[in-house]
Amino acid sequence: MSAQPEHPTDRRIPAIPNTINGIGDALTGSDRAQFYAEVLAAEEETVPGVMRKWWKAAMLDRAPGAAESRSHAAAGTRLVSVDDLADRLEGITR
Repeated sequence: MSAQPEHPTDRRIPAIPNTINGIGDALTGSDRAQFYAEVLAAEEETVPGVMRKWWKAAMLDRAPGAAESRSHAAAGTRLVSVDDLADRLEGITR
């Protein structure tokens, strides 16, 4: 008898649609209000950057353990928060 599950667990996080409404729907409370305020105030050429920033934030919020990772990082008990890691990864070109 094995302790392994019969079916592997899919740990992937479903992607949030990269649209203004998709991102807005994924955010909550003050984050949602801030996102819409930034999108509405943005010039046409800067809207994609605003969307990318908030899409990333919404996706990171969905990651398992994201809140715990942030609290550990803030307490100095972990090396990096998921937000810092994402910022570092964004600079990588593929």
